[in-house]
Amino acid sequence: MRTGLLYVLFAAISTVTNLGSQFVTEALYTGPFALVASVIVGTGVGVVTKYLLDKRFIFRFEVKSMRHQARTLGLYTVMSGITTLVFWGFEFGALLVFGTEAARYTGAVIGLAIGYVIKYYLDKNITFKADRAGTESL
Repeated sequence: MRTGLLYVLFAAISTVTNLGSQFVTEALYTGPFALVASVIVGTGVGVVTKYLLDKRFIFRFEVKSMRHQARTLGLYTVMSGITTLVFWGFEFGALLVFGTEAARYTGAVIGLAIGYVIKYYLDKNITFKADRAGTESL
């Protein structure tokens, strides 16, 4: 139960850092690629935030070497890429259908929530399980 609550809390923190980074990016850059830039920056900030929290507090995962750290972060990033497609689909889908920033951010929150549920199972069964010894597997 405690792990589930922490996971939800960390998902909320990551969502806030993601959307906050998007908002700040769009405030600082208003050029032709502002939307794309904000989503990329927000996604990156959200992924790194969630990785650090999940690795330490959810999965209590310790890396054995820099190589193991790179491999684990690589797997986490790949799994994040899969679930990011869900998130972006909802964010851009809501913007396309409803045409407002409120709809865009609402779609983003829904997409992130669904993505985090999927992500937990991917990380539990692949990312933080695949190479506990830090040696050979990916």
